[in-house]
Amino acid sequence: MAFLSFPHPRLAAALATAIVLAGCSHPITMITETAPPRSVAHLIPKKVAYVMTDAQRDLQVTTAGGSGDRVSYYPYRDLEKSIRDALRGVYRNVIVVRTAGDAKANEVAGVSLVFTPQIKTDSSSSSWVTWPPTSFTAEVLCVVSNAAGVEVTRVRATGSGAAEFGEFNGDYGLAARRAARQLTSQLSSEIRKNEKLQ
Repeated sequence: MAFLSFPHPRLAAALATAIVLAGCSHPITMITETAPPRSVAHLIPKKVAYVMTDAQRDLQVTTAGGSGDRVSYYPYRDLEKSIRDALRGVYRNVIVVRTAGDAKANEVAGVSLVFTPQIKTDSSSSSWVTWPPTSFTAEVLCVVSNAAGVEVTRVRATGSGAAEFGEFNGDYGLAARRAARQLTSQLSSEIRKNEKLQ
């Protein structure tokens, strides 16, 4: 009955390819330990919030690595610290909430502005030998609403990071973390420049 395998060579090839690709997604992290400088004397005396749900934290993304492999990570979970650090670099008090439109909860919490982030990421590699990404980009668009849930403005920040093979030294998410650091700094800067957020 071996002849039964011949009519389906394309299916067999597709299955083999899927199995290979499924085994070539390497986990990395974008979490960075550094934060923008925080001068208490220059902080805006407001209490603000950012929105982050458990579903967002559990969202896993897969993008390109090197040598035909891919990398996987959790953009919202990994960049939550970056978003919080960016806000703490501007405002005196920062909390997390599950939704932007709960006016009663915002009022009780004393929140004046709510930042709802939308995150996009991408990666690539110039290497045909190693899998870690040598280039990484991250973008966050924050829809900012008042305590009643009415949109006030939007702020956007981007970060890009590069890392070469000789720099990894076991830190395979280095390009991603460099992108996260740049994004954090730019987000703080964009918030400070926006008159509607003062």
